[in-house]
Order: sequence, then structure tokens, then C-alpha cells
Amino acid sequence: MPMHGGLPIPSYRSKIKTTYSNILLDDIVLTHSLFLPTEKFLQELHQYFVWAGGMEGPEGLGRKQACLAMLLHFLDTYQGLLQEEEGAGRIIKDLYLLIMKDESLYQDLREDTLRLHQLVETVELKIPDESQLPSKQVKPLFRHFRRIDSCLQTRVAFRGSDEIFCRVYMPDHSYVTIRSRLSASVQDILGSVTEKLQYSEEPAGREDSLILVAVASSGEKVLLQPTEDCVFTTLGINSHLFACTRDSYEALVPLPEEIQVSPGDTEIHRGEPEDVANHLTAFHWELFRCVHELEFVDYVFHGERGRRETANLELLLQRCSEVTHWVATEVLLCEAPGKRAQLLKKFIKIAAICKQNQDLLSFYAVVMGLDNAAVSRLRLTWEKLPGKFKNLFRKFENLTDPCRNHKSYREVISKMKPPVIPFVPLILKDLTFLHEGSKTLVDGLVNIEKLHSVAEKVRTVRKYRSRPLCLEMEASPHHLQTKAYVRQFQVIDNQNLLFELSYKLEANSQ
Repeated sequence: MPMHGGLPIPSYRSKIKTTYSNILLDDIVLTHSLFLPTEKFLQELHQYFVWAGGMEGPEGLGRKQACLAMLLHFLDTYQGLLQEEEGAGRIIKDLYLLIMKDESLYQDLREDTLRLHQLVETVELKIPDESQLPSKQVKPLFRHFRRIDSCLQTRVAFRGSDEIFCRVYMPDHSYVTIRSRLSASVQDILGSVTEKLQYSEEPAGREDSLILVAVASSGEKVLLQPTEDCVFTTLGINSHLFACTRDSYEALVPLPEEIQVSPGDTEIHRGEPEDVANHLTAFHWELFRCVHELEFVDYVFHGERGRRETANLELLLQRCSEVTHWVATEVLLCEAPGKRAQLLKKFIKIAAICKQNQDLLSFYAVVMGLDNAAVSRLRLTWEKLPGKFKNLFRKFENLTDPCRNHKSYREVISKMKPPVIPFVPLILKDLTFLHEGSKTLVDGLVNIEKLHSVAEKVRTVRKYRSRPLCLEMEASPHHLQTKAYVRQFQVIDNQNLLFELSYKLEANSQ
């Protein structure tokens, strides 16, 4: 494999693309950020093409063809992510012009050069000094402004430059609403808050020396550093941002509505298990489709693109936690023992249908919710469950058992054909193991075996999404109500509060 600077470039032959060279090309594009920042990667590619242009005969042509193949694959893989790469657009356009002017490539690879032209035309490139693009529509995040119209919309991928509305609270639980980029730093957020406070009727001086704090429903507080960015997608399920002075930090308490509960019938008691399960699968498929495969690499390896390019993955992980807490919340808010046992039965049915839908993310989340210690201790409730459902749930627990490196789960998912929604945290666990188990650079050289192993794991995500999900669901008012319910759960994520509810239901259960 030819090397140019820090960039390994696989050999390339016109019209003869071996499986090996294609896989190697994909390995490099998917994992280059582990050893080379994207802008540097493109600079190396540009220099490689210029260098190859000084060579005569078939060797020079072959190297230019290899460069073209790399650029094509890079553009095809990155697509919309390139709009977040500050310096990438100019380099790509310069390289594109060089390639398009090369008559030798036009003669031998007309289809590839045409494809390059199409990709450069369609991929959004962020180029400094160009006129500003029109303002984007503000996108709603989970749990921000619960509106039926926004929760029923098909989810689309978030990018760091996207704008959202967010509430930032004060120690007295008043708040200001700011419009911010998803990738905004803590310093930028505090600047927006300060500006809002200056135009309000708040007491003078409250905006001085503000700090930003994430406060969870349990009361746990995290002081965010000024340089941190993309904090919106890292918040917990019921966490909120608070702006305060340092001397009021210790006095911060969660919002009252996060610790007040109202037992009673919710949509889960009225909805059919199949409807709820199908709406779970449909929503989680939307969220899974929004996650770019490169987010898996960035999340584990902390590539130079930073947290802004893992926003969709972080939202999907939050949703998994949200479903788990939803199950526990609904069971523990059900005060009648008979109805509570029926609810356990319904959740087991929902898990079974999700598994049948090949939605293992929802399946796992529901089973983990039923396994929550505050739920599993309700001995009298579980005893009311028919034997058939007890046995079925034991099988589900065995499937989610982490023993022998999740052997049961891996055997099941290996037999599934796409579309599949995997249990995403396990993919991240596997990537973390690959990261910590070997070095990226060995004696100053790129560890190709590690890059290949990482890329192979990421390619499983591509395989799971290689076919569309087709679920037949009605559009009746009742189904829309179920859909809205599934997409905006109200949950308790404070484990202490869940235990309090559990002991009120069955004080003496073991």
C-alpha cells in the first residue's frame, strides 16, 4: 500500500476493484480520524494527487486513479457531515478542480469523474468567506417544549450548526429561553443568557459572573466548564441547565415538577401492546437512521470533530434510558395490584413484539425496565402473573444476560436479516474494547489491523440499515394519540424516588 506523508492509500486499478482494496479504502475513510484530522487527511490527499501528476506513464495514472477513488469514497461516506468541517470545503473543491482538469482521468474514468461532479454538487460544503446560508429551521430536542406537532414529525439528523430553543433556569426556577446552535459552548450559552437578562426586569447584577450547571432530578449537580460544547445532548433525561453565581451553586435544587408524581391511568393502560410496540419500533428506527456511522467512531475515540458529531447517537442512548425508566415509572405509578400485574403482562407482550420486529433496542430497554430493582422487588405483583408470562420473561432475561460477552444476544442478532435495530450500547462497548485493547500507532506506523477491526464493527451498523423498515400502522386519531404518547414519555429517572413508590406499594416485599 503506497504511503504519502501520514496517509495510507490503497492501490487502485481502473475497472478492477478487488474486494480487498474496496474494504481497505472503506477502513481508511471510516477510521482516519484516529490518526489524522479530517482537514489534514484531505491536505495529504491533495498533495498526493499533485505529486502523482509529476509522474509519467501508467504508474502516475494509477496513483491519480487511487486518489480519485479515495475522494469519491470519502464524499460518499461523509455526505452532510462535511458542512461541519470548517476547512474541508476549500480543499475538496481545489482537489475537485485539479481532477476535473486532468484529461487522462477523463479518458479512462469518465463514470467516476461524473460521479465526483455529482457528489460535489450535492454535498453541502462549509467554505469560509462565502455568503451566509439562509437561517435553518429551529429543531426540537427531546423534552424541550413538548408539543404534539413537533413530536409527530419524522425525526431528522442533527448537526452542530443546527439551532434549537432551550430554557436556562435560575436558582428561583424562573427561566430565560434562548436560541442557540447545538454545538454552542458553555461560554456562548452564558453570553446569550446574560443578554436576555439585561433586557429583562430582573434585579441588577444577577447576570454577573454566571456559571452553567446541569442539575438532575436527583439533585446531582455538574458544573460545566466554559469551553465545553454540545452540552444540550449530554443532559440526563430530566436534567436542566441552570445559570447562577458561584455563591448560589450549593443552593440549586431540581425543578418541582420533576419530583411530583400523579398516580393514575395513562395511555399505556388504554393502548394495545402491538400498537405501542410498533410505534416504539418506528420511532427508534427514525432515531437509529439519523445516527451517522462515523458517530460511533467519534463517540468512542473522541475524534477531532468533537461532541457535535455525536449528537444523534447521544440522543438515541438517552432514548434507550428513557424507555427503561418509562417502564419502571408506569408500573410504580399503578396503585391497584391487579392492574399492576396486568401492566407487567402488557410490557412483556410489548417486549415480545419488539423482538419480533427485530427492534432489540426497545426489547432490551423494556426488559431492563422490568428488571429495575424497584420493580423486581414487587413480589406480590409478580406472583399474580400467569406462569406462561413468568417463563417468557425468564427467557427474555436470559437473552439480555451479559454473561460470556452477551453470547445469547449475539447468537440471536447474527441470525437476523436487515432491517434490525441493535442494542446500540453493546456496539459502543465492543468499540471501546477494540480501542483499549490495542494501540492506534505502533512504532510510528498506523495499526491497520486495529483500523480494520473498528471499521468492521461500524459496517455492521450499515448492514442493519441496508433495507428499509416497513410497518403497517393506521393513521386514525387513536393511533396518532398512541404515537404522540410513545414519542414524549413523562418519566421518573430518580432511583430513590422509584424506590419510595415501590415501598408504598409493597412495604414488605423482598
